[in-house]
Amino acid sequence: MSFPNSPCAACKFLRRKCTQECVFAPYFPPDQPKKFANVHKVFGTSNVVKILNELDTSQREDAVNSLAYEADARLRDPVYGCVGLISVLQHRLKQVQKDLDDAKMELASYIGPYAMLPVLNQGFTPQIAHMTPSLAPVLPYNTRPVMGVAGNFQDCQHQHHTQIIPDTQQQQQQQQLLIFYDM
Repeated sequence: MSFPNSPCAACKFLRRKCTQECVFAPYFPPDQPKKFANVHKVFGTSNVVKILNELDTSQREDAVNSLAYEADARLRDPVYGCVGLISVLQHRLKQVQKDLDDAKMELASYIGPYAMLPVLNQGFTPQIAHMTPSLAPVLPYNTRPVMGVAGNFQDCQHQHHTQIIPDTQQQQQQQQLLIFYDM
């Protein structure tokens, strides 16, 4: 928006005449007086002038927007400012990641990681695949082969030198597989 005869928000706030060379005019239009008032209250006019004069004209708009954002955040939270907002968002992100990991673990306990293998990691052969190739895609993770399913399990066990994994080790391997899937 163009305001040819109107002073910029900074000059209006400072009660001075706005000139053609006014460093504030392009960045603090007259219809946004609160923007400059907040920046002035937090940083001070002379500091803002120094910052703007040290920057290239192509960087000034971004600098003013950053100053305005930080000033608004400082007025809401005088101690932490926008760092407090960043901290809250990082905490939320960690919580959402934890919730997602918990959901993956629960889902894996219902359908097993083998159901997700084609989607998550093609080419990876799980530990059960070395027992008998026909059992690997059929068995859910928390189940063990039994007699009568794809041949005699005891024959497979002696043939391939495998052993039944206790439940605690099996749960640890399940967690390791899920971690591997996240990579």
